[in-house]
Amino acid sequence: MKFLFLCLILNALSYSAFSAEDLLSEIVSRKEIRIGMEAGYIPFEMKNKKGGLIGFDVDLAKILAKEMGVKVKFINTEWDGIIPALLTKKFDLIMSGMTVTQKRNLKVNFATPYIIVGQTILLNKKLKGKIKNYRQLNSSKYNVISKLGTTGEQAVKKLLPNAKYRAYQTEQEAALEIMSGKADAFVYDHPYNSIFVNAKGKGKVIHLSTPFTHEPIGMALRKSDPNFLNFLNNFISQVKNDGRYDKLYQKWFKGDKWLSQIK
Repeated sequence: MKFLFLCLILNALSYSAFSAEDLLSEIVSRKEIRIGMEAGYIPFEMKNKKGGLIGFDVDLAKILAKEMGVKVKFINTEWDGIIPALLTKKFDLIMSGMTVTQKRNLKVNFATPYIIVGQTILLNKKLKGKIKNYRQLNSSKYNVISKLGTTGEQAVKKLLPNAKYRAYQTEQEAALEIMSGKADAFVYDHPYNSIFVNAKGKGKVIHLSTPFTHEPIGMALRKSDPNFLNFLNNFISQVKNDGRYDKLYQKWFKGDKWLSQIK
């Protein structure tokens, strides 16, 4: 009886071990990694003038694919459906400037964060000198906007509950609303706001450039694969210590030569 019981336990453990998704082996076998992203988050992922994808995440994904010895396929996906698409296996991984949050972590796993960003504010120029920090926007007399389903939206709802809020489908549309004077403040990630000001908004908007939130960005994957998670964590550690990450960071966050490639 004891022997039979032991066999049942071993069989259960064996089933458990092999029932987990072995996506890493599947990717290597198919010779292609499929990555979901929403092309529109400067400078992480965006379309160039020819319609191709460029950006920090795009380059990092290409390095990842090279390390795996496979090709990379990018699947452009609307932001509000990107996690459901991952869970239904439309792609293997999300690399799209996604902030690690507890709410998202209930649905997906995140690899070790590869960059830290925070929310900053683009102001209508009529508010120059009147608004110096986010707290001053917490009033019903201000129209504050952000992108739907983002941590910018969460920050407004949590920290500026008294402001009038409106959400937009894209960050470009929202930022242009500030420039045209149709809204008072746009709350969004620092890299995007900084680049928008340099590319389109000089003299037209005010950038309160000190981040008022702390947001780690990570790759998201399904919860059923510890092997893939381990590989991604080791990959991030490697590229951050061999110079490749620094090279990409300098290109996309410090340099501006790539701006001529986009519309």
